[in-house]
Amino acid sequence: MTTILEMHGISKTFPGVVALDDVSLKVAEGEIHALVGENGAGKSTLMKVLSGVYPHGSYEGSISFQGEECRFSGIADSERLGIIIIHQELALVPLLSIAENIFLGNEQASRGVIDWSATFARTRDLLKRVGLKETPQTRVTDLGLGKQQLVEIAKALSKEVKLLILDEPTSSLNETDSEALLKLLLEFKARGIASILISHKLNEIARVADTITVLRDGAAVSTLDGKDVSEAAIIRDMVGRSLTDRYPPRHPAIGETVFEVADWTVHHPLHSDRKVVDGVSFHVRRGEVVGIAGLMGAGRTELAMSLFGRSYGVGISGAAKIHGKPVDLSTVSKAIAAGLCYATEDRKTYGLVLDETIRRNIPLARLAGISNGIVVDEGRELAVARDYRDRIRIKSSSVGQEVVNLSGGNQQKVVLAKWLFAGPEVLILDEPTRGIDVGAKYEIYAIIAELAASGKAIVVISSEMPELLGITDRLYVMNEGRFAGEMATADASQEKIMATIIRAGHRN
Repeated sequence: MTTILEMHGISKTFPGVVALDDVSLKVAEGEIHALVGENGAGKSTLMKVLSGVYPHGSYEGSISFQGEECRFSGIADSERLGIIIIHQELALVPLLSIAENIFLGNEQASRGVIDWSATFARTRDLLKRVGLKETPQTRVTDLGLGKQQLVEIAKALSKEVKLLILDEPTSSLNETDSEALLKLLLEFKARGIASILISHKLNEIARVADTITVLRDGAAVSTLDGKDVSEAAIIRDMVGRSLTDRYPPRHPAIGETVFEVADWTVHHPLHSDRKVVDGVSFHVRRGEVVGIAGLMGAGRTELAMSLFGRSYGVGISGAAKIHGKPVDLSTVSKAIAAGLCYATEDRKTYGLVLDETIRRNIPLARLAGISNGIVVDEGRELAVARDYRDRIRIKSSSVGQEVVNLSGGNQQKVVLAKWLFAGPEVLILDEPTRGIDVGAKYEIYAIIAELAASGKAIVVISSEMPELLGITDRLYVMNEGRFAGEMATADASQEKIMATIIRAGHRN
């Protein structure tokens, strides 16, 4: 196949850090080329060099596209050649229509006047190509994440894409939407469009990738044939060692019931006649890890957020007990005081103050623990941050490092440290390993196992069924706002969970 992209000897440094060290990469026309590696390995940095986010002159090495050397001064230069990058955080304007988003900055206009007829006609064609049936006038805010991802791809197609770069495109998608997106990439391949796919989901990589390049510590350590490689081999190259077990061994010592919820019902905040959580009851015991499985939109996050200080929903009813005593969970501060903490699925928006340091983030949920009255004791603040950094093994230059500069796995550890300092009896973890590589996932799993061993009652919400089967003791299956089933993890399987969801769907 003809080589469409060649990056040679790319090196990029930041103050005190070598982000890329002599990395070379080749991509052929119509190839799906996967880029894998642990958080902080240099994947996103390499793609920012390619797309012009880091302009020519800020790195060493060369880039050739379709046989011509490229010296991009910005992202507009790479887009003009058909190199389009779709970031993990989607760049869409929620209150604008699909058509307005697709052609934002690239308006179909004549003499300064937008031709809406041409805009809508072109949008309909693009939506058909990506398999969306919505109208061009549909607002992006009314679409699910999977469909928003397809709008981003339609936007890329509008710019005559030749090389599509996707950064963790399925990290927030359910299995159905992920499957649709991967199928679309294979269709693009058939049309001769090349793709670079960054993903931590190795099963998806193994299914669609023609070639896999593994980065570790800023260097390209291997290039593998995607059709003849095992996940174990990819992991070995990613982490520099064999990872024989994906999940740490556990020997649960499960005790008395710690947290009970009875007949919990929550209504949608904008459509108060619609129930998003409907009569849910469950319990978690001391030293137990309980999982909540379900498809996206089942109501799992809405349940967790409504329990945590009524952070979501209206018309909330039901009862909750901790250690057999009724508790008031009506505000976040009351929930924390009662011993309930919630680690959000969106750590960057709701879990952390990104432009603050580790030292400032860790005590945020219990400032009284580092204060004398209303004045923060900086010595105690520093001691607490250092203690939790060491205890949870947060990799950083110091506790003075801003969390925005940490890898995803270490950011998640800071979130966990923040809630552990709050002293919870019950910890709800919503998608605790989203966007985290396989090595960092193991470390998060180990922390969860340690917390359970110390007697905490833990609830884990995850869209990855293998993860739930690997780290929990008991599972609830949720569908359309209700709990459709309960099973011991030892008796569970992915097939059994899906069958429970399907049966519940038929009943509803």
